[in-house]
Amino acid sequence: MFRYLFFTLFLSLFVGQLGAQVAISGRITDTDGSPLVGANVLIEETQQGAITDTDGQYRLNRVDPGRYTLQVSYVGYQGESQSFSVPQNGTAGITLNFRLAAQSTTLQELTVSATRADAKTPMTYTNLNEEELQANNLGQDVPYLLRWTPSTVVTSDAGAGIGYTGIRIRGTDPTRINVTINGIPLNDAESQGTFWVDLPDFISSTSDVQIQRGVGTSTNGAGAFGATINLNTSKKRDDPYFQTNTSIGSFNTLKGNVEFGTGVMRNKFSLDGRLSRIGSDGYIDRARADLDSWYLSGAYYGEKSILRFNAFSGHEVTYQAWNGVPADLVDDRETRTFNSAGTEKAGDPYDNEVDDYRQTHYQLLYDQQLADQLELSLAFHLTQGEGFFEQYKAGEDLEDYGLEPVGEVTSTDLIRRRWLDNDFYGTVYALRYTSDDDRLTTTLGGGYHIYEGRHFGEVIWARFASNSEIREPYYDNDAEKRDFNIYGKVNYELLPDLNAYVDLQMRRVSYDFVGVNNQGVPVPAGDEMSFFNPKAGIFYQISPRTEAYGSFAVANREPNRNDYTENPIGSWPLPERLYNTEIGLRHRWNKAALGANVYHMDYRDQLVLNGQINDVGEYMRINVPKSYRLGLELVGGFEVSPRLNVNANVTLSRNKVDNYTEYVDAYDADFNWLEQQTIRREDTDLAFSPSVIAGGDINFQVLPEGGDHQLALSLLGKYVGKQYIDNSSDENNVLDAYWFSDFRLQYRWKTSFFKEIGLTFLVQNVFDQLYETNAWSYRYNYDGTDLVDQGLYPQAGRNYLLGLTIGF
Repeated sequence: MFRYLFFTLFLSLFVGQLGAQVAISGRITDTDGSPLVGANVLIEETQQGAITDTDGQYRLNRVDPGRYTLQVSYVGYQGESQSFSVPQNGTAGITLNFRLAAQSTTLQELTVSATRADAKTPMTYTNLNEEELQANNLGQDVPYLLRWTPSTVVTSDAGAGIGYTGIRIRGTDPTRINVTINGIPLNDAESQGTFWVDLPDFISSTSDVQIQRGVGTSTNGAGAFGATINLNTSKKRDDPYFQTNTSIGSFNTLKGNVEFGTGVMRNKFSLDGRLSRIGSDGYIDRARADLDSWYLSGAYYGEKSILRFNAFSGHEVTYQAWNGVPADLVDDRETRTFNSAGTEKAGDPYDNEVDDYRQTHYQLLYDQQLADQLELSLAFHLTQGEGFFEQYKAGEDLEDYGLEPVGEVTSTDLIRRRWLDNDFYGTVYALRYTSDDDRLTTTLGGGYHIYEGRHFGEVIWARFASNSEIREPYYDNDAEKRDFNIYGKVNYELLPDLNAYVDLQMRRVSYDFVGVNNQGVPVPAGDEMSFFNPKAGIFYQISPRTEAYGSFAVANREPNRNDYTENPIGSWPLPERLYNTEIGLRHRWNKAALGANVYHMDYRDQLVLNGQINDVGEYMRINVPKSYRLGLELVGGFEVSPRLNVNANVTLSRNKVDNYTEYVDAYDADFNWLEQQTIRREDTDLAFSPSVIAGGDINFQVLPEGGDHQLALSLLGKYVGKQYIDNSSDENNVLDAYWFSDFRLQYRWKTSFFKEIGLTFLVQNVFDQLYETNAWSYRYNYDGTDLVDQGLYPQAGRNYLLGLTIGF
């Protein structure tokens, strides 16, 4: 019964207010004594915050006895902080006033600020600071550390969050989510997806993350087509540090890392680094992962400039768990971990059915304050990737590998490797101007990126080798993609409480590759596309505690590599287009906050699978003329007491395809293919788009923050509604609704020798639910009967992670 009461509790506690005496108050002004309206005031140790009113006044409610640091920040001004103490028997309020000096945007944040939303940008977004990111950082991939954010659903092939993982936001799949690191694109240029497994433990080097839902602001790289994730690693650390983190857990999970930094030295240089190793057997059979990574960042801080060089790399070797588990096996705890990978080999499964890939990134970032109101940001980047996946294949036709028959033998068992060797390089820039009175902020930015990729395959062993030669590729083709964009943004204060925002982007993409003609013969091919992506909106500060915004944005997106290479020239799909409307309202009470956002994402020519095969026998994605997502997002928090708080988010949505034609393969009684039958579908649900997503957490501070010992308990929960596996709205082809809860215990101890000793104990899926987060399906007609085959991706039952942090 408790599990259901838990969800009822955090979904009902969105708003409320408790009266409490003011413990801390003050006034924030500029150096001339003018009040700064909307300045942020934050107690660093407790994350308790407030915003100044029209007179620059702020009020913070009760604060427990202890030593604290109060931080004050305001866009366009130099932030300040001040230490203070609350005595054990204190009852009187504390007054802390600040006078902030005007300046342009802090330089160390300029690199990412050009592509991020700020407090007065009329877009829908969520910010996660370093403390929030590290709370669950025990070795799992980035999507699993973001899964509690609104409208987010994550999945793991191995079932435990380590290895291949994916993320959907508002039902938007990973190929439509733009990802940047320090403003530099991360998405694969060809598939447009993001492979988080290539950057294990990257959150340990990340200072903050912004997730924009919807089209969002103009950014670099693949067109944002539903969501954007921006990671920032360029944090300035003034003091030297050394820290080690170790985690152990279920499925033989083991993580170890070392982090270090010099702080800013007298010569104005700093150096930060990390070395990580993660291993796990996975929940699914043989879904082991062996991951290692490193990060190194050196910076020089001039009086009005910052030069930073980042280098980071990840290497992953994961046993494949891509195939999913047959649907008839997932309801049994003994069989739901079945892995078909490697089983084409007779006897024991092939022991090296792995994906082996290394990716290394280099970034050179330069920020320069050209004048009091003018700043320049330049970045150059290079990403190098190389790797393969290896498979044991039984009974393969020799001719498919360019091999001649061996006497009467025309097929063979073999082991093949499919390689990818690629380079991605380019530049991004932003020039930002802020007027003297801070009423006008303009940004001119853009980027130019080149991708060069080589795809080839090798047969490394064959039972009948025929006329093969060692390391001779049986296919080999190159691809090149060039991506140019330029954008201009203006945020202007029309009235003291009303801002207008305009964001215009031009983007041009050219693509050269090896495609196929109508006879299936490989031929050189290419395509060029130009897109105009306008965005506009308003932000209205109704009162110091209430704000509203509205925006309309257009996004265009090119087809991916497979849409070209697996379709004959002349049968390529059209680019996709999205019209996105966002309307939001946010309000803060003394002890509570609530945000509501209505979104409409209207798609034209969205690419979906409909079962159709082309004239060379490949399944193809087709453009559906019209589809949409219409939803309401609610995000709230409530401080029940100084030590107890509740947070929750709910997304209610309707996700539809107006109409399309589905193609279904038909077979006779002997399973001979006959034809493709057509079914006209209307007003069907978009695949993997639940109508309800809800999440929340209850946090209790057992031992108060500010002391030498801190102890916190948290209960987190997530509910994901029913999802259709394809776009047919077939009730026999769904992922059932599911929910799960995690329990987290965090203990922190500060000593005279150690900066901090931290212990985190995480119990995932506390109530041991059986659920699946992803699937594939194949619908067909067999001898007059409609059938569907499914592969599902089960997630782990109750499992544990224990982490130890020691900082110097």
